[in-house]
Amino acid sequence: MLPVEGTVVTYPAGDLESTGTVLHVVEVGDGRLAVVLDVTACHPVDSAWPDQPADRAVLSVDGRDFTVLDCVVGATDGAELYLGSDVPVRKGTEGWVFVAAHLVEAAAGSIAEGSSATITVDALYRLALSVGHTACHLASLALNAELASAWTKDVAADAYGNPNFDALAIESSLIHENGSLDVYRLGKSLRKKGFTPAVLTDNVEGIAAAVTARLAAWVATDAPAAIESDGRALTDRRYWHTELDGVAISIPCGGTHAASLGGLAGIRSSFEVSDEGSAIEVRMTTDVV
Repeated sequence: MLPVEGTVVTYPAGDLESTGTVLHVVEVGDGRLAVVLDVTACHPVDSAWPDQPADRAVLSVDGRDFTVLDCVVGATDGAELYLGSDVPVRKGTEGWVFVAAHLVEAAAGSIAEGSSATITVDALYRLALSVGHTACHLASLALNAELASAWTKDVAADAYGNPNFDALAIESSLIHENGSLDVYRLGKSLRKKGFTPAVLTDNVEGIAAAVTARLAAWVATDAPAAIESDGRALTDRRYWHTELDGVAISIPCGGTHAASLGGLAGIRSSFEVSDEGSAIEVRMTTDVV
């Protein structure tokens, strides 16, 4: 039976274990089952912006353990369940129910709807991704600050108050263990908005050093960080909060994060620049070592 209510998520509060009820089970091909729960501590990957991978976890049902191969956002209109990139609407669309679907091997055994189920998340992997996601946010803010002089026109500001190069130029972002990779496109549309690419491309090493120094100063404050949510539903808005140089920072974010900036000691960013003809591609790698 398709779920009529969305999944409650507890990972924003830092939970590594949850107990709930199996709402729906369906075969999805490749020898896998999608198991939808009413409550989960497992962070799912969202195909709309798949920056943070799914948690590693174990699903326990009726005394049996199933390795969670993946966890994805799903949605149903009451007639069919769509998963991952097949979801045809934006998360939160009226008339749709949004859920977290846990993918397990079908050969591991059947799972009955209505069964009690426990999710246990790999704590070390969660921590590594959380550190990576926090590093990603800090690096984007630091880069925005170092590129503030590159703008000749007024554009939207970031949470720190600088022109938001990250939001205007980002092509993709990928969180990995203890770090991230952000890809930016410096094309005609960005130049029309007032950005001067040479400020970055003619001084890549200098910008990298300045970003890394700024990151080190922020991390040294060991400022607390937290996720605040409008509610516990998968579709409720969540925000990452911290403080940088006395400025309260709030960024919409659906991922997980380190509890304080001090856990990111050794953070650094590096850049690769390539000319793609019609645009310049800039790859910023941030690592916590």
